[in-house]
Amino acid sequence: MYVTPLNADLLFEEAQKEALYLKLIEQLNKDFNLANEGVDFPMSISPNELKIQLHEKIYRLIQYKFAEYLNLLYVIDVSEEEVKKLDGSDLVVLAEDVAFLILKREWQKVWFRNKFK
Repeated sequence: MYVTPLNADLLFEEAQKEALYLKLIEQLNKDFNLANEGVDFPMSISPNELKIQLHEKIYRLIQYKFAEYLNLLYVIDVSEEEVKKLDGSDLVVLAEDVAFLILKREWQKVWFRNKFK
């Protein structure tokens, strides 16, 4: 049964336990590239480094390329309701929260694809 992780660390733990961490990285790279926001997270990236780099990327998009940021959320299919619930008063915190929403959605895709292949 799919259980939504409560934070990024638990999400990564689950992904590694199910041997799907590399699939998660592939999915992130694929969707970012589909949104024309080329990232290339290496397959050797640690969960902590991935979290940091994703947070920085989202922060820069919110700050400097807002239309592209919205397009990315659309391509990844992040819940608009979830994004609207976030507190936007601190951009650093907002970027971290959005990065987690992105990870959750990407993990959901990878998990379901693996479960029902």
